[in-house]
Amino acid sequence: MQGLLKKRSAKTGLPPGSLVHIGEEKPANPKITVLYYNEEEYRESEPGGMEQYLSLQDSPGVTWINIDGISHVETIEKIGARFNLHPLLLEDIMNSDQRPKMEDYDDHLFVVLKKIYFDENDIAVHAEQISIILGSDFVITFNENNGDIFDPVRLLLKNGKGRIRKLGADYLAYSLIDVVVDNYFAVLERFGEKMEVLEARLIANPGTGALKAMQALKGNMIFLRKIVWPLREVLGGMERDQSPLIHNYTHVYLRDVYDHSIHIMDTIETFRDMLSSMLDIYLSSISNRMNEVMKVLTIIATIFIPLTFIVGLYGMNFEYMPELKFRWGYPAVLLIMVAVSIFMILYFKRKKWF
Repeated sequence: MQGLLKKRSAKTGLPPGSLVHIGEEKPANPKITVLYYNEEEYRESEPGGMEQYLSLQDSPGVTWINIDGISHVETIEKIGARFNLHPLLLEDIMNSDQRPKMEDYDDHLFVVLKKIYFDENDIAVHAEQISIILGSDFVITFNENNGDIFDPVRLLLKNGKGRIRKLGADYLAYSLIDVVVDNYFAVLERFGEKMEVLEARLIANPGTGALKAMQALKGNMIFLRKIVWPLREVLGGMERDQSPLIHNYTHVYLRDVYDHSIHIMDTIETFRDMLSSMLDIYLSSISNRMNEVMKVLTIIATIFIPLTFIVGLYGMNFEYMPELKFRWGYPAVLLIMVAVSIFMILYFKRKKWF
């Protein structure tokens, strides 16, 4: 699981709006992709120069600029200058430790989300920040790393399917948010599968390995809740927002993705309750196993109590003990001890003590 907090010491003492990258170091040169479309036309390019792709924004239609990599200060500054973005907004883009949020800057909206993915190797959830800027006829997205989470939207735009090419930039922003939120369901499904396996393991063979796996899952649930809880506020705020950048027809779809976030939050809370129950199962299994061990040891000790008494009685070495003179005394005592043991075992079984 990623750390809940990333180091912010690099910004200590700097004035607000200073562009300092906070997060894992990535390659300096970002990958920039530009998509331009309207109902009849679709163009996609990966230009090499800043001026080439920024000039596309002046064309009629919707322009989507996607930047993979947020550590290159010069790129962020040029985009901020071209679209007249607030310095604090640019600062938030480069700070990958932001919580999900939505801010209204009148002529554009700024949305921060978290893209999550499940690592099968260490059974952990990792998150990357996605920043979305919505303007009247453009959308700009910033990703920490190169990724393919937006590929379904690109495919819809390229094929011209659905209503996405017919509607404006606000519907494109909704589509991108919807893809990010839907990916949460896929991650939670993997968690559900891991929890089912772990629950069966706890019942059959509880041990320290199962306890460690359970604690790791619980930590990841806390991490997911930290992401999803503010996400719900973001989507609810966008759905209620009266900004002219979001049209009435898009509010219906935003309400739907808000409902998805509620479902995701409910699922996380359910998983947290299940993990607490699994901890109770683990403690009960360990306690039952200990009780079984103690029961066996108690039965063994109980069987040996009369045997110890008999051996101790004839080990006192008094001179006048008539049994010591019997020729068959020794085998007789052994037979008595065996008989006593068998009687006690049968008695315990009849009582269903083992």
